[in-house]
Amino acid sequence: MKFLKRARPPAGGSPRALVVALDGVPYTYMRRLFEAGEMPNMRAITERGELAQMDTSMPNVSSVAWASFMTGANPGKHNIYGFLDRRPGTRRTYIPTSRDLRAPTILEILSAAGKRVFSMNVPVTYPPRPVNGTVIGCFLSPNLEKASPTPEVFRTLEAIGYQVDADPWLARHNKADFLPHLVEVFEARMEATRHFWRQERWDFFMTHIMETDRLHHFFWEEMENEDPRYAEAFLAFYRRVDEALGELRSWADDDTTLVVLSDHGFCSIRQEVHVNTWLAQNGYLRYATNEPKTLADIDPTSIAYSLDPGRIYLNVRGREADGHIEPGEAYDRTRSELATALAGMTDPENGAPMVRRVATREELYSGSAYEAAPDLVLDMHDGYDAKGPFGKPDLCFKGDALVGMHTTPDALLSVSDLPLLGRRPNIMDVVPTILERVGLPVPEQMDGRSLLRTAAAHA
Repeated sequence: MKFLKRARPPAGGSPRALVVALDGVPYTYMRRLFEAGEMPNMRAITERGELAQMDTSMPNVSSVAWASFMTGANPGKHNIYGFLDRRPGTRRTYIPTSRDLRAPTILEILSAAGKRVFSMNVPVTYPPRPVNGTVIGCFLSPNLEKASPTPEVFRTLEAIGYQVDADPWLARHNKADFLPHLVEVFEARMEATRHFWRQERWDFFMTHIMETDRLHHFFWEEMENEDPRYAEAFLAFYRRVDEALGELRSWADDDTTLVVLSDHGFCSIRQEVHVNTWLAQNGYLRYATNEPKTLADIDPTSIAYSLDPGRIYLNVRGREADGHIEPGEAYDRTRSELATALAGMTDPENGAPMVRRVATREELYSGSAYEAAPDLVLDMHDGYDAKGPFGKPDLCFKGDALVGMHTTPDALLSVSDLPLLGRRPNIMDVVPTILERVGLPVPEQMDGRSLLRTAAAHA
């Protein structure tokens, strides 16, 4: 498909940043594409810096990862621990949004410094918070009107045919029909990106492509197995993304830092693992009903329960509704025993280990939102996707539609004119790097550290 006339920013002199977020694109897969002679525009982008493999958040779901990116902080400070969180002291769950984000984002930091900012579709930016610029909400938005910060933006997006997200139910019912739909959503996303880029000379401009993540969830296994129905379409979508990257690269003048990053890796699913089923089978979880569906259905005598993906909460007195495990020695002993047992989870089909590591809350989190943190987090071996439904009869399950899952250590990062030397970057390091590039100090509350200093130290 041909592009419309390319948008070219006016000449200027102040430093700014253009950030392109490719949701779920693995570093290792991008390298495979480079070796196969694919993705020439992305390769050209990385020649101005480096393509680095980047660590991401635990858990590695998009809401947590992008919140960690936007704030430069860990979940113990920004308060987003998953797509579904629970209210401490209750059995109520909720979907966290920007209202629950406690730490300031780069959008707000730049706005306070008088910079003009634009952000589109970045997870956990719904509802759009006030900034000096424009924020278009993410896939959490219930509809396009609510994703739009003003009626004018809504009318513009509606005229473009913009969609908040691709329809995953279509993929579950008809994969063949989902592919052209995914392309349609992506093309509208790019058209909206062009439109808003032309509006003014933004100091910070970020567009987020969710369609790569959706492609991977429903077609990753077919790509890996070279499925004759879908493997070529998978590659064709990446070629189209590369064309878009070429266009975006052409917008970045000498004063613009171009950042391309993803939030996690991907692999094929071997088994979906119902962690609550394991907890129930091993005596850690009991239900108060014969058909449990929600957290409210657990029995108060339970020791622990799990929420997606692999977050374990102990039933601690004073923190959980009807909690009975005493803080202190009893808590430490119970958690240690449970962690050891969880580490031994094996695939019931072949006996393979399913858990790479069981991390404690204090290993991962710190800050004012620490009390909301899970007690343990499962880092699963690739292929074993931890799930949190209650009352499932089988420990493991492999569905037909969802074939790809997130992985933790395989995000990617490229920052123009920055060789990433000396250490492996973390997703929390990107915003401090951008702030230094545009001439602003890095707030002390950020956990990330600017990669500019790392590069300078190894120059």
